[in-house]
Amino acid sequence: MHDLTKPIQWLKHPAAIYTGNAHNAGAGIVIQGTRIIELVASGEQPIHKIDVSIDCSERILTPGLINTHHHFYQTLTRCVPGALNKPLFPWLKFLYRLWQHLDEEMLYSATQLAALELMLSGTSCVSDHHYVFPKGLEQAIDVQVAALQSLGCRATLTRGSMSLGESKGGLPPDSVIQSDDVILLDSQRLIDLYHDDQDDAMLQIALAPCSPFSVSTSLMENTAALAMQNKVRMHTHLAETEDENTFCQRTYGMRPLDYLESCGWLNANTWLAHGINFDPQEIQRLGKARVGIAHCPSSNMLLASGICPTIELQQAGCPIGLAVDGSASNDCSNMIQEVRQSLLQQRLRYGAQTITAELVLGYATRGSAQVLGRHTLGQFAPGYQADIAMFSTNELRFSGIGDPLAALVTCGAHQVDRLMIAGRWVIEDKQHVSVMQETLMQRHHQLAKKLQHIL
Repeated sequence: MHDLTKPIQWLKHPAAIYTGNAHNAGAGIVIQGTRIIELVASGEQPIHKIDVSIDCSERILTPGLINTHHHFYQTLTRCVPGALNKPLFPWLKFLYRLWQHLDEEMLYSATQLAALELMLSGTSCVSDHHYVFPKGLEQAIDVQVAALQSLGCRATLTRGSMSLGESKGGLPPDSVIQSDDVILLDSQRLIDLYHDDQDDAMLQIALAPCSPFSVSTSLMENTAALAMQNKVRMHTHLAETEDENTFCQRTYGMRPLDYLESCGWLNANTWLAHGINFDPQEIQRLGKARVGIAHCPSSNMLLASGICPTIELQQAGCPIGLAVDGSASNDCSNMIQEVRQSLLQQRLRYGAQTITAELVLGYATRGSAQVLGRHTLGQFAPGYQADIAMFSTNELRFSGIGDPLAALVTCGAHQVDRLMIAGRWVIEDKQHVSVMQETLMQRHHQLAKKLQHIL
């Protein structure tokens, strides 16, 4: 229920609006408290008595964007020379040598900075996959919770994990892995402490073993059982590269998707990062199970991993969400820019008529909400959460536009003018209302240099 004591606000007459559905809201949106209470069709007036009106005639409105996969800590290792121009496995091997030295201050700063960068690009709900737990960083997810609460941002935080180190044939060094028992006990602790299963939740917890090449089979199986017991979602990397296929066939005698199914993961409670290297029969199996896919175009291009078959996956029944992935494999946490990257990359595979601005905006909003199981996010409709991204058209890049909504994507929108989360403006005039961006950035940069100079 929304708070009837709150003032009723009308965001009126936007230059363009993307609702994420078939509703006509050409004359704007009416909100009260944390929820949308009315969509006003073109040429109409609100039926509610309005307390506050905001002129949006030079603004483009979208539901708050939703990022479905990230590694916040990686903002500390952007463009590190030793990791440049490498495919996935050699890239990881080098960076693990740095990541094993992460500490709590570094993670807090990285989480704040990555989330703020996402928010400034229109993101109202963030998701992070943290799986590096070196000694001294056992409370990593608690650190992230505190950092996000300082920003007023919605989040799905995943309790990532790695239990299969180099000494046992895995990819990560033994210094960043944990035992299955430690991982599972901490997963339950975090669910009990932080997970909110309500539709309007500001924070939810999911369980996320890193990948088939960094955790034991028993951990995959026990994580699935724990997630089912607690009714939380599951997440992992899968089918990102052909190297992964080779690893799984050599280690487990089967392809990654077969391995995932053997561990109890092939269900609608699961979402996967990347999902590039599936064959047609595997795509049908994923769709039948309603497995979600976090589509990461920039990362997939930077590491030359391939192109996600989004249309086939979507037609088979998979929800498709959008994600920036970790900063070390993207070097940018900008969601509206990622929408444009998806448009350009996917057109190479499917053509200009199939991949439209509305389609890729759908990935970043409604599709991402479906991937995360957030049923009142990602669309403008009565009863949905008042999470709203407002982009100004008063920029050089938009001068001369004909279709403002198409221009939002193809002209390269970069930053919101305002961002509302749960009915509260958290970004105004392109600045966070309480966190000092310059101070945060200076400290983050100092910590990044400290980490990078270890080698």
